[in-house]
Amino acid sequence: MVDDASMEIIIEQVQTQLHDINLFREYTVRFFETHPNLTQSPQIVHSVKSRLKDLQHLREKIQRKSSPENPITPENIFDRVTDIAGVRVLHLYQTQFTQIHGAIHEKLDNQDWVLYEKPKAYTWDPESQGFFADHGLNVEVKESLYTSIHYVIKPRKNSPVSCEIQVRTLFEEIWGEIDHLVNYPEPTNNVACREQIGVLARLVGAGSRLADSIYRVYSEEQPK
Repeated sequence: MVDDASMEIIIEQVQTQLHDINLFREYTVRFFETHPNLTQSPQIVHSVKSRLKDLQHLREKIQRKSSPENPITPENIFDRVTDIAGVRVLHLYQTQFTQIHGAIHEKLDNQDWVLYEKPKAYTWDPESQGFFADHGLNVEVKESLYTSIHYVIKPRKNSPVSCEIQVRTLFEEIWGEIDHLVNYPEPTNNVACREQIGVLARLVGAGSRLADSIYRVYSEEQPK
């Protein structure tokens, strides 16, 4: 538990970097919205969403992540909370992830961005686990049925500024928004809601595979 006085010192520390964090968020959004390989025909990125974490939500997250054994402090806040800026990249078909992943790695190879940690693929679907592992991602199975790819990037290794990039399909975005509504910040105790969220996750998985199949068949018919 972080006491009120310590919390306000942490928030003040965040606010000293908030302008730079927001600039990095805007730059990251612009990259995905204008990248010629992602936005020209055939369009890979469907849309991009972004946000700065609301300070009240930040306070709540600090309380959840802090413990007496491993407290969050003004000195480690930017290491412990890396999603103050968030960018979400949405696409239609799972196979399009390959191009998005490649574009991100171009930025990393050019040292325009650096990774804070190895990217993670959160999924419950066995087929998706293999697909993401083949891209060199750490795969973590979530009992909550959450599905998304997470990258945490910085402009340079020692910078306090970071941005979390989430990449997911539109099907997964729909599930995520509904799950967030009923399970955030605290999981729902309603058994019916929990069961229905599980059914929806499986429908989303089936829908994503069907969308990939449609796209594959359509692509094969197009002139090379």
